[in-house]
Amino acid sequence: MFDVCLRVSLWAGFLWLFLSGLCCAQSETTSPEYRQLRDQSGRVIDARILEVDNNRVTLEQRDGKRVTLPITTLSQTDREFLVAFARQRSEETADMDWPRFRGPTGMGISPATGVPVEWGREKNMRWKTALPGAGASSPIVYGDRVFVTYYTGYSVPGQPAGSLEQLRRHLIAVRLSDGQVLWEKSIPARLPEEERIREHGYAASTPVADAERVYVFFGKSGVFAFDHDGNQLWNADVGSGTSGWGSAASPILYKDLLIVNACVESGSLVALDKRTGELRWQARDIVESWSTPVVIKVPTGRDELMLPMLRTLVAFDPESGRRLWWCRTEINWYKVPSVVSADGVVYCLGGRAGIASLAVRAGGSGDVTSSHRLWVSTNGSNVSSPIYWEGYLYWAHESRGLVYCVNAATGEVVYAQRLERARQIYASPVLAEGRLYYVTREGKTFVLAAKPEFQLLAVNDLSDGSVFNASPAVVQNCLLLRSDKYLYCIAENP
Repeated sequence: MFDVCLRVSLWAGFLWLFLSGLCCAQSETTSPEYRQLRDQSGRVIDARILEVDNNRVTLEQRDGKRVTLPITTLSQTDREFLVAFARQRSEETADMDWPRFRGPTGMGISPATGVPVEWGREKNMRWKTALPGAGASSPIVYGDRVFVTYYTGYSVPGQPAGSLEQLRRHLIAVRLSDGQVLWEKSIPARLPEEERIREHGYAASTPVADAERVYVFFGKSGVFAFDHDGNQLWNADVGSGTSGWGSAASPILYKDLLIVNACVESGSLVALDKRTGELRWQARDIVESWSTPVVIKVPTGRDELMLPMLRTLVAFDPESGRRLWWCRTEINWYKVPSVVSADGVVYCLGGRAGIASLAVRAGGSGDVTSSHRLWVSTNGSNVSSPIYWEGYLYWAHESRGLVYCVNAATGEVVYAQRLERARQIYASPVLAEGRLYYVTREGKTFVLAAKPEFQLLAVNDLSDGSVFNASPAVVQNCLLLRSDKYLYCIAENP
């Protein structure tokens, strides 16, 4: 017993030393960010740890060069440190980034503090960066880099009409601290393309990033992976279909997979190897779905990949693409909003006609419509995804200017309040510090208290003569907004 206690005590002390930045000579910390790691031959690598993933570590050296190594090539001391580092980052710091559509979990919630309630063209405007083209995709943030896509050359609002042959999609990297554009990459369209994309144009899918790569989805033109310096690593074809509504679903990462809803392009849900772009699995018969998939963990510990589509909510095994269960939704048209979940329950809404929302208990098998569907309501949203917070659901109806608060346990509407002169809302809300941020297509942001009574805290107007379709990103103390003309960083003035 004494031996066990001694070993536990020694390990706890050893772990505390590492996590405090104090290390023995074999792995000396040289600055708050950089440390000296040693491989098994004794060679020293002076670098900053970016990510530990699947027994590999990604490091950034002092010259900015990034390198990915198998953890097994490092010394035993450093291997043990990296295990502790990965655990702590997962539990405490992963949410500091906004690496995908609707944030780290896809639920639209940020742990950030100090995010402004009020702003204007001067007040709390940290920077504003002009965008050469338009797009409905949301900005994402990884480290000190903001990634966003746009399109040029054809059917850009406020610019010459151009031609499909001139159509290009672009990915740019912008420095979070000052808005400086670091690099830009252009991808030509795979023709023929739709001659008219309604409402949101040719760059609607939000990128997703990890420590090594940034992944973008440009419909029939394909899926592309870049490193953080803008070098293209691979591209993959997921189908050649098009739609008058274009592509809108955003890719997500799950372990070593990049998962793409390619309903428009091939009627399928596709998983690619994130390192190579090779196909790992493909689930077919995906119908009328523009929704971004979400992975949830059910109370049994199983991961389920949720994707709503025409009349049905389906749960897939994210490792294999196998259908686990499905539930009838009563939503009789296409699906755009992503689901949210809490405590083993999935909340789904959507529909342009026959609009509805519902709650389904996850973790079932086969058809669970009778056994797991908890409630159905005729209230919902066609485009904007909801927020779950402390037992309530919040969302905006895009064309009625209404915001809803709904009891998540029963589906009962607590309030349905019309926002004054809100017009249309396509962006999904975000939540930070108990506040909801709703962005209208005209550039107004309504800030509401996230509680079961309507309380308007502020209305902020950044209208710039273009359209705001993108959902906001929240990182550190910053709110990132995107229009067809500009990328804005809102933060408290020093």
